[in-house]
Amino acid sequence: MKWLFSACLLLLVHLAHAEQFVRSHALVMHGEPALAADFPHLPYVNPNAPKQGSITHEAQGTFDTFNPFIVKGNPAAGVGQIYDTLLSANQDEAFALYGLLAETIDLPADRSWVRFNLRPQARFHDGQPVTAEDVVFTFNLLMEQGAPFYRAYYGSVKSVSAESKLSVRFDFVDGSNRELPLILGQLPILPKHFWQQHDFSKADLTLPLGSGPYQISEYDTGRSVSYSLVKDYWGKNLAINRGRYNIATINYEYYRDSSVALEAFKAGRIDYRLETSAKDWATAYTGPMFDSGKVHTDVLKNENPQGMQGFVFNTRREMFKSRDIRKAIGLLFDFEWTNEQLFYGAYKRTESYFAASELAATGFPEGAELALLSPFKEQLPKELFTTPFSLDKTRGDGNVRPQMREALALLKGAGWQLDKGKLVNAQGQQMHIEFLLYQKSFERIVLPYTRNLQKIGISTEIRLVDVSQYVNRVQSFDFDMVVGSFGQSSSPGNEQRDFWGSKAADHVGSRNIIGIKNPVIDQLIEAVIAAGDRDALIAATRALDRVLLWSYYVVPQWHLNAWRVAYWDKLKRPARNPKYGLGLDSWWVE
Repeated sequence: MKWLFSACLLLLVHLAHAEQFVRSHALVMHGEPALAADFPHLPYVNPNAPKQGSITHEAQGTFDTFNPFIVKGNPAAGVGQIYDTLLSANQDEAFALYGLLAETIDLPADRSWVRFNLRPQARFHDGQPVTAEDVVFTFNLLMEQGAPFYRAYYGSVKSVSAESKLSVRFDFVDGSNRELPLILGQLPILPKHFWQQHDFSKADLTLPLGSGPYQISEYDTGRSVSYSLVKDYWGKNLAINRGRYNIATINYEYYRDSSVALEAFKAGRIDYRLETSAKDWATAYTGPMFDSGKVHTDVLKNENPQGMQGFVFNTRREMFKSRDIRKAIGLLFDFEWTNEQLFYGAYKRTESYFAASELAATGFPEGAELALLSPFKEQLPKELFTTPFSLDKTRGDGNVRPQMREALALLKGAGWQLDKGKLVNAQGQQMHIEFLLYQKSFERIVLPYTRNLQKIGISTEIRLVDVSQYVNRVQSFDFDMVVGSFGQSSSPGNEQRDFWGSKAADHVGSRNIIGIKNPVIDQLIEAVIAAGDRDALIAATRALDRVLLWSYYVVPQWHLNAWRVAYWDKLKRPARNPKYGLGLDSWWVE
């Protein structure tokens, strides 16, 4: 009996040291998931929607690859639909993910690791099972050969291992990154047996293998691509998918610019359009098809943070290293005139990198936000602590003389002065700014801005290039100024490293196109990522926002808290929209 007692004692010791975790059907950033484990379907879908018909979307430019995971090439629109991820989003929650490839998730209290337990029925399109080895292979492949974004995004992962055929575990450097388990849940899983036979680094038209609801059915290189619903899709009966992926064929037709695509929509060649032009929305959506109800135009509420869109400075350029120069150039953008004359008064000026959300910095820094910023007082502008941030407002009549005077004073202090109508430096070189664009429709917005810059002696040029050249130049940081957009979620995290982190500034293809190398911003990014609760996240994000704003890295443009959508009557949508998305995958054809 003595041996039995010893064995039981050893078992008890082992159990006492076993890692404790909670097994769940979902992961959330903070709090508890809104949907129980036995939820029947997402709350905003029609579970009885028919699965039939086709939809044609527009795409701009061209494509030359079906590999969206590397820097090379222009990936085909919609190609992400062929892949399943470990978890899938509920667009009614700020950041909540529910099991897709993974049936359950194991997470310890300290969030120092996560385990995904895969569904045994999960299959790739060739019938091969999705296994933990595929997850390990995917992660390592993206980290080694994928775009630089992945190395920044998953930088806090220490190791990944397949514990069994259907269980995969990720261990983290520490448990401070609360978001990391969730963003790993967004990992699209690639088939190991397929990519071991193909060159992942090539930007070509090799037809990839996925496990998602759609697969590529037809394409015309650079012109169109079609995806067909997988009839025996393994996940079609899952609660997370019920009422989604209802359209049998999804087509993407490529057009050289938005104006041509608009005419194609009105002619019935395109079925759905998300309109981004205030002018077109106000003037172009008229005619018999609209009057008769054959085409619907809806404005749908958008509850997401609006992020930042603006004219982006490339701070790798010597002339843009000065904060005062960046501020001076920003003063000459007359938003008030632009909004009234070109946009029919449709927009609000963006004054935050997290606009239209509780994450936006307002007023003076105080409380937890001030506590985060105070240690950096000597490294930050004094105004950041004493003055609420706001952008200069013009009279809206095209007269920017007050802004010109302030801009010239700032430029003079930075070593530039007017000489015979030209703004020159100490070497007599005139300041020259090239605006790199790929959308011809944006020329009418940039032209008035360049005229104001020319009034203070700056030489300007608008360079319009095709999409491929534009992408290549931006990814290699070969530009002065571009129109950039930095989208944000309600729960910012790791992606901030790739937007503003110093390590990303020199990585070709990173999203830090500004070239920011600011140690204060680096530390505030880590504070955002490590935030232990919602209040801490809000404080850290506001602090980050405030430092970005006072650094004048972009000339902010505008935003609209809504989606403007137009669609032909054959398309139907559920009774309501999700809070944080358009929910297009829940629409159907009648």
